Amino acid sequence: MSRVIIIGAGNAGLSAAIAAHQNGAEVTVLDRGPADGSGSDSFYTGGLFRVAYHSLQELEAIVGPLGMDASTGVERYSSYDEGEFLDDWGRVTGYRFDVDLAEEIVGESYESISWLAEQGVPFLSGIIVDANGQARHSRPGWHGGFVEVSGAGPGLMRGLLNAAAKHGFSIHNDTEVLELEPAEGDRSVKVHARNGAGERVVYEADAVVLAAGGFQADSEWRTRCLGPGWDLAKVRASPFNTGAGIKMAMDLGASPHGNWSGAHAVAWSVGSGDAGHPSTNHIFERESYPFGITINTSGRRFIDEGSDFGAYTYARYGREILRQPEQRAWQLFDARTAEHLMDEYKQSNPYAAREREDTLEALAKRLTDRGADGDEMLRTIAQFNDAVDESQTFNPYIKDGRRTSGLEIDKTNWAQALREPPFEAYEVTCGITFTFGGVRVAGDGAVLDAGKRPLPGIYAAGEMVGGLYYFNYASGTGLTSGAVMGRRAGKAAAAAA
Repeated sequence: MSRVIIIGAGNAGLSAAIAAHQNGAEVTVLDRGPADGSGSDSFYTGGLFRVAYHSLQELEAIVGPLGMDASTGVERYSSYDEGEFLDDWGRVTGYRFDVDLAEEIVGESYESISWLAEQGVPFLSGIIVDANGQARHSRPGWHGGFVEVSGAGPGLMRGLLNAAAKHGFSIHNDTEVLELEPAEGDRSVKVHARNGAGERVVYEADAVVLAAGGFQADSEWRTRCLGPGWDLAKVRASPFNTGAGIKMAMDLGASPHGNWSGAHAVAWSVGSGDAGHPSTNHIFERESYPFGITINTSGRRFIDEGSDFGAYTYARYGREILRQPEQRAWQLFDARTAEHLMDEYKQSNPYAAREREDTLEALAKRLTDRGADGDEMLRTIAQFNDAVDESQTFNPYIKDGRRTSGLEIDKTNWAQALREPPFEAYEVTCGITFTFGGVRVAGDGAVLDAGKRPLPGIYAAGEMVGGLYYFNYASGTGLTSGAVMGRRAGKAAAAAA
């Protein structure tokens, strides 16, 4: 029986562990975080997976019966095939991504997500019937290829941890891996670690799967790679993802790969505190900016909020906020646009960083007290309101072409004048989710050296895999990639002996 050690107990790591165990390996999982799963970035996600499918029957096999028929117009959600999935992924990354690896992930997305469902991960679809009796997705811009885990990230981790318990392999939490050492004379690997009691422990395995995340929680490394100011970004999720796994792989000769100066970074509430808190999870996300306007401390707009649906722009707008004075901004909405805000905006907590007033002048005074140029904000809003093409119908579920004209930065969709009280402002900064740079891997997850030769017994999955994201991120691809590559790496590691 082959011995496999998995480093990291998130979506990718536990997918690898379950697959390795199913393929006959003796599996041990080592994880720096606590036993509740909150040490992984997966815990802090919205639980969103992107999947290719060819019929409603295939989709319902994962999410359960949708209870709709042709009269509801549900046929528009009848498929999201591999070509559409790959094109979306390529479009947002400027087609710089590792297309061969992405193609394999897309091609195995349905099989892997079905496999997760078999393991007990509970999936659902956001497709609903609206008040007009027509099928639509509950979130603007989303489609049938988006499936969610019930309970979001915590629900995903509960499902995976329950599956791991049924398989019966060991998970050692509060255990920090310090070094990988190829053992002499054979293909095995020694794993040097420190347990929760501070004791040094050495494990030996025929293969190791590294699923220890990116380097987003290391302020020095992200500043060195991403650039000045990135030490000031808020870490959205796990404080344990400091790039240790990437460093260990590179110490063994792994080839660095991908967009090392890039990261998934979103608009994030300034009131969130530092690295992830399990009790708050992702409630500080601020992704509804397409339906309002965003201003900086100078009171001016600096992005086209309506360039695309949030699912295709949210992961790059954090970087734009970080470039602004004091690394902060405000998202502004009126009563008409506020009805389209995501649930995260509606959470009642003292850290929401929200201001609400019945007049724009009163709101400007509030923001002036917070360090913004309120007078310039009022001028910006007035110019924006005058520039909106009111003849075009507002529709949050399509790119409606309702735009402004003549502004320094025009808004190209969903332009809605801010006129109806109450008016709201949400103060945001940059929240970093994960980094894009990682190591080069083969299709089975084997870590490759500079000559594209596999390092014996070393595999990787999840955020550690480089080459999948450049500049931007297509939502739902991260968890899907983690599951597909984790499962593949687990299978390959089990066969490594």
